[in-house]
Amino acid sequence: MADQVATVCDQLIKAVNVIMDPETSQVYRLEALKFCEEFKETSSFCVPCGLQLADKAQSAVVRHFGLQILEHVVKFRWNNMQQQEKVQLKDSAMQLLSKGTHPILEEESHIKDVLSRIIVEMIKREWPQHWPDMLKEMEALTSQGEAQTELVMLILLRLAEDVITFQTLPTQRRRDIQQTLTQNMDNIFSFMMAILHLNVEDYRKLKGSQGHEIQTKAHCRVAVTTLNTLAGYIDWVSLVHITSGNCHLLEMLCLLLSEPELQLEAAECLLIAIRRKGKLEDRKPFMLLFDDVAIHYILSAAQSADGLAICKKSSDAQAVEVVERRYSFLKRLCQVLCALGSQLCSLVGSDVEVEVPANLGKYMEAILAFTTHSSQFLKSSTVATWGALFRHETLSKEMAIVEMAVKYLRASMINLVKIGFPSKNDNPSCEYSRVDFDSDEDFYSFFNSFRAQQGEVVRAACRIVPLQAFQIAAEWLQYQIGSPIDTGDTTSKTAEGLCTLLSPSVVQWDAMTIFMECMVAQIFRTLGEEQLPIDQSMELLQAVLNYDTKDPLILSCVLTNVSALFPFVIHRQHFLPQVLYKLFKAVTFDIIQENKAPRTRAVKNVRRHACSSIIKICRDYPQFILPCFDMFYNHVKKLFSNDVTLTHMEKCSLMEALVLISNQFKDFAKQKAFLDELMASVVAEWTSEEMRRVLWDPVAFLSFAGADQMVTEQSKDTDTAGLNRGRLSFCLYAMLGVVKRARWPADLEEAKAGGFVVGYTPAGAPIYRNPFTAQFLLLLPNVLALIRTHNSLFLPENRVRLSETFSRAHEVMDAEKNVILGLSQHLLDIYDTPLYRSSLERMQGFFTTLNDNCFHVLGNAGLSLQQEFYTIERLAEEIAASALASLDHVPDHRLRPMIHILICFCFTASLCHNPGFGSLVSSCPQEYYDTLLCPLLSSLFTYMLQSLNMKWQVINQRTSVNGEDEEVVVYQDSQVTQEMLEEQLVRLLTREVLDLLTLSCISRKVPEPAANKEEIDEEDMMMDSVQTASSTQPTEELTELGKCLMKHETIYMNLLTLSFTSLSWKDTTNCHRTASMVCWTLLRQVVGGNLLPEAVMWFYTSVLRGLQVHGQHEVCKSTLSQLAMLIYENLRPRYIELRAVMTQIPNINVEALDQYDHRLMDPNAQNVGDKKRKDQFRKLIAGTIGTALCQQFRKEVHIRNLPSLFKKPKQDKDVPSSEALGLAALFTPENNTL
Repeated sequence: MADQVATVCDQLIKAVNVIMDPETSQVYRLEALKFCEEFKETSSFCVPCGLQLADKAQSAVVRHFGLQILEHVVKFRWNNMQQQEKVQLKDSAMQLLSKGTHPILEEESHIKDVLSRIIVEMIKREWPQHWPDMLKEMEALTSQGEAQTELVMLILLRLAEDVITFQTLPTQRRRDIQQTLTQNMDNIFSFMMAILHLNVEDYRKLKGSQGHEIQTKAHCRVAVTTLNTLAGYIDWVSLVHITSGNCHLLEMLCLLLSEPELQLEAAECLLIAIRRKGKLEDRKPFMLLFDDVAIHYILSAAQSADGLAICKKSSDAQAVEVVERRYSFLKRLCQVLCALGSQLCSLVGSDVEVEVPANLGKYMEAILAFTTHSSQFLKSSTVATWGALFRHETLSKEMAIVEMAVKYLRASMINLVKIGFPSKNDNPSCEYSRVDFDSDEDFYSFFNSFRAQQGEVVRAACRIVPLQAFQIAAEWLQYQIGSPIDTGDTTSKTAEGLCTLLSPSVVQWDAMTIFMECMVAQIFRTLGEEQLPIDQSMELLQAVLNYDTKDPLILSCVLTNVSALFPFVIHRQHFLPQVLYKLFKAVTFDIIQENKAPRTRAVKNVRRHACSSIIKICRDYPQFILPCFDMFYNHVKKLFSNDVTLTHMEKCSLMEALVLISNQFKDFAKQKAFLDELMASVVAEWTSEEMRRVLWDPVAFLSFAGADQMVTEQSKDTDTAGLNRGRLSFCLYAMLGVVKRARWPADLEEAKAGGFVVGYTPAGAPIYRNPFTAQFLLLLPNVLALIRTHNSLFLPENRVRLSETFSRAHEVMDAEKNVILGLSQHLLDIYDTPLYRSSLERMQGFFTTLNDNCFHVLGNAGLSLQQEFYTIERLAEEIAASALASLDHVPDHRLRPMIHILICFCFTASLCHNPGFGSLVSSCPQEYYDTLLCPLLSSLFTYMLQSLNMKWQVINQRTSVNGEDEEVVVYQDSQVTQEMLEEQLVRLLTREVLDLLTLSCISRKVPEPAANKEEIDEEDMMMDSVQTASSTQPTEELTELGKCLMKHETIYMNLLTLSFTSLSWKDTTNCHRTASMVCWTLLRQVVGGNLLPEAVMWFYTSVLRGLQVHGQHEVCKSTLSQLAMLIYENLRPRYIELRAVMTQIPNINVEALDQYDHRLMDPNAQNVGDKKRKDQFRKLIAGTIGTALCQQFRKEVHIRNLPSLFKKPKQDKDVPSSEALGLAALFTPENNTL
């Protein structure tokens, strides 16, 4: 046998060398690999060969393979081995730990790793029942040297990871091991602490001694490994072990922060400890870290590491680079301080009566040091802590925090500035950014998020020190106004001397503007009117109004400052004309007058910004603007007649502003006369015979828009079709602006006095009239005609009418395509380039915007006109005949706006996913559900069910074909992208439709949470990682509209079919949402009726099919299993056919199914706990649950349960009366402790 083993070992060594040799051909490598795998699976010589190959005389790769063989034996053959064989293998493995490794600094890390894995696999199978002395054996090993000590630590760490973190064991084994670990945790912790203390002491003694370098490194290595092992336990053990001995562990970790070789691991342990949740009483000892000694060690370690985090490059005396280990330590230390702040905020002001620490000021200085560090990542790490401190009810009143709020605001003047791009070298933070971010795009995305978080904290600080915040903002704004413009190294591509987004002046103005907006909003909330700094703010506003610049990026910031300071103008009304003059001037802003080149994005944004600012002022302060209405109106009319450069959107924005002011007339006749005058030209144009002919006939429409004409270079200057498209766009923009803004007075008495109330509903609610209704009713027929015509453009006979230039006019626009595919477009590259668009792009934009605006108009009509809109004769039929016409040919990207509008049709704008589409009916009265909503939704859901089913079948077929012919079929990149786009569009459309279904039918009720999350006992959570649904889970009920829909059999069957069919579509988000909220809520309404057995079987099978598709995802598996159980338990007593479905599940235990059915059917059967019942049902349906492709061919590891050590003792029913019961005592009248 020895000869056979030696021969096989030689063959294995050769095979391993062939596999690892880079010169080996692929054929030989595969053969060698196959030989090795077959040996592990089938050979009876695995143990002797593994031990022989693992001998330390062999090369590292051979030893590793030998140890892998032993690991394979333990994992896959252990259950079939004799007891004697197990003991021999265990003894051999322990011998390898003892004498089978090289010295600690020479041994390869992968050898140590596989050795520890072997031992842990045996522990998982045999400890504690069959290996009670395991911990003692490990402790004995540590006396043999540093190498053995390190291996023991690796074993303890891996054991904790497998049992607690990854939970790679059956439940009973996991509980046995975890409870044994918990019982022995005092000893384990003492053991690890002793090892750490001993090796740290030896390391410190020998450090720097001549001739002891190897021994010093060995002690250091053991200390590092011990710290890593501690980190694996600190996360879950009882807080008592961490805080025992007056926080001895935390004290030791603080001391180790000063050791450069150990500080990173020590900081990691400290961070995990301080981040622990649990009962507040148990966390109270963490406040010891605010003592002088601990704070001193943390601060001195931070200062030392910061000095060493940057070093000069050897190749270049000027250049510097980040020392990654030191920088990582700084990050951890920053996180430690922030976690300490989180504990402080939880404890101070709570029931455990923790006082504000005396060292709070010193702690705040430490946080501020990280906030002012060059690294943007370190700055961002402190944001949440500042926010928690500034918002804390008790701490925010402390003088140390108040003083620090001012310092923080000054620091934010630097932190809000967008600097530190990895590709640049214009700031010290660039060096750190190169470590933290892969590209400028990554940094840009991070910084935008970081700055949004900073804005929240700045607001909180402004609430604490409002006047000081105003002073800082005022100084900053005056400084910017007085500073010359610095364009930096790069200048605009369009005009000499203009800035780019990254020019020094722009980033400073941008940061200051954000600060100003944050400050003004809070100062009005915090201070009374008599305390407001009115005079100073007016001086500031005057300086801003006087500031003149031709740079569009800076002008945009100036306009934001004007808007931000406008609330102060209320108190000094004579400033209003100056403000309006500044804004109107910006509406017509251009860099070079008389220039026919397309405007840059920056210029367009300035003009749009000015329009938005005017609308915002008129929306928020209409009563204040009302005295200036005539001046405002005359100026707008003058602009319309004289300025040919105004775009349709800009004109309509100014019209919107006028309508907002006119709402303050509070006189129906006067407002109607104004709106009639304002919209006269639009109504005349839109209702003209020419426009009617164009809007009702697809052929005429295409010709009018120029989509059937070839475009050449010569024809561009005289583009009649372009002017026609402009006419259509302007009419719709104007219509939308007015219908969105025209309103009656909010006060009922004012509305009655102004003639807006025309009657009352039977319930006593007033019925209003809108001054725009008469005009809207004239405009509506052509709006509906345009929607119908637009849908018909996708018919084959109309598609062929598109000229070659516009043959792709109905395809997804590139910008929209990037959004759908999740591709980011870097704004820095496109901001100042002229918006040259091809004829095709303009036509695509026209079609898209026109269709969207039609739905916008309809959406806002319901909200604005309300009763007058609902009572339009045959409204449902008219909308269905237009919006739902030719749907079979409408592409998915054009269907989505229609779904949006129907989402808004039933709900207020606050529920709408895209409030921009307005709300067709803000809260549609119930009396119109049957006549209006039910017919529309019925038609839509019927169509979408058929359409989506077909689309998902195509996707599934494509996936399966690709899987089979993966090696044969070669796709072009464009084809792959198109398929991805189509699939993503189907996915988004599906979500829109199911969102519509959910919002139509389902109302969620969320009960109050039972207790503070932070105070949940972590050990209890660890013992049961997969928690069952708690009593605080939201409950679903039908909405009033849902109840109305469920009265119609056709509609509710379509809703049920759509919901249950969607469970097996390959979209996990949709599956989880529909299974958890929709399916049972709808089905529950009809289970009391006479459902056909075939229907019940289909519903149940659909859920099981969903499990087959999505079972690999834990969240979907949980919700689908719960849904399956609800259906089975509620319907099985009436439908025996469900049992037939269950018996078809692969590998189902029929006996267990019989027992489960017996409990369901027999009212006298013994009740089983909810959790146990769920577990039993999950085992029954386990055969249907699909697995991920990466898991399908994985070899299963089976770990047998051992006799349980911890059986719960049965409670004695005869309780002696003399013994006081704690629970009963709580409810006695005499008890006052509560």
